[in-house]
Amino acid sequence: MLAPVASHRYGAHGRAFAHIAQFHPELTEFRRDLHAHPELGYEEVYTGARVQEALKLCGVDEVHTGIGKTGVVGIIRGKGQGNRMIGLRADMDALTMTEQNDFAWKSQKSGMMHGCGHDGHVAMLVGAARYLAETRNFDGTAVLVFQPGEEGFAGAKAMIEDGLFQRWPVESVYAMHNWPSMKPGCIGTTPTAMMASADRVCIEITGKGGHGAHPYLAVDPVLVAAHIITAAQSIVSRNVRPVEGAVISLCAMQAGDLHAMSVIPGKATLVGTVRTFNPEVQALIEKRLTELCSTIALGFGATATVSYERVYPATINTPREAMFAADVAEMLVGKENVVRNMEPSMGAEDFSFMLQVKPGAYLRIGQGGEGSCMLHNTRYDFNDEILPLGAALHASLVEQALPLSHGA
Repeated sequence: MLAPVASHRYGAHGRAFAHIAQFHPELTEFRRDLHAHPELGYEEVYTGARVQEALKLCGVDEVHTGIGKTGVVGIIRGKGQGNRMIGLRADMDALTMTEQNDFAWKSQKSGMMHGCGHDGHVAMLVGAARYLAETRNFDGTAVLVFQPGEEGFAGAKAMIEDGLFQRWPVESVYAMHNWPSMKPGCIGTTPTAMMASADRVCIEITGKGGHGAHPYLAVDPVLVAAHIITAAQSIVSRNVRPVEGAVISLCAMQAGDLHAMSVIPGKATLVGTVRTFNPEVQALIEKRLTELCSTIALGFGATATVSYERVYPATINTPREAMFAADVAEMLVGKENVVRNMEPSMGAEDFSFMLQVKPGAYLRIGQGGEGSCMLHNTRYDFNDEILPLGAALHASLVEQALPLSHGA
């Protein structure tokens, strides 16, 4: 058994936090076991089995598996007889990274790592499940969604298409993500966009190969690619209003052979990403990028085709639910530790698919502060000290959204 951690150091208040803090060591042990056994999207077999086992031990009313391939849903009914439902979501998958930590619970799988804290997200939701199942101080049903494949696999979309909200028609849904740049004990959200959309761009340039000593006899696709890379940066600065957020990053280029110094290749490929918050800006960038690539290539006697894939939409909170979540957070940690208008991130999150069909809010929970290791870093680790706070926030969202009547 792990030694208890001083959870009270963050000054959290409320019955839920005090109750969950009692089994903080068990949550820590559970989280570290998940960290040691990372799994990629739609491969969360061990993780899903551990979640199922934990939910059953917690005494939840129902455990459903195989939703969106490897997703798990736990159902907990409150003391009241109401038919309202609130959804809580945690992502389960890891990343294709090689961990460089040396603690006892480091990844046991080569090339896989919980480098984004999804192990902690799962543990917090399991903690909320145990508390809600033991107390049931709410009127309605809590729907706990353990989602696969957040890291680029659109697991939220898969669960929705598999009937998640048809089977459990929640009136609102909430999720949270650890945030290393926020100090522990702080919680943030915003009534608008929390995360950007993520689009994948692939630009195929076709020229005419030739000898590097006689470039006038060739159509150099590398030269065309260079002009496209430079010109693409003008799209945001000269087409998008300054008050709108947008990023175009062409991050990879493939052309020719590094061992053939004097061979001009016939083709070049660029791959990158576009990030926006506004669908109109997203459409504008797709249009302008396609036009720009085509005309630049034409000017050099080449051709260019653009494949533009909209991977994740922007994560847009609904104002009412964001305000409600911030109010609940204030009850836990105090007004001074809640950020209600948090700066959005250009990162992306597939909880956005859930927010497209249900009202809800995405929150950030501080876990680090200045100097902390950022997400997707090979030395990242989740801060176990915030587990009770995250679990209490999940549970309190249910209790405050579905309050018991005085006669219950």
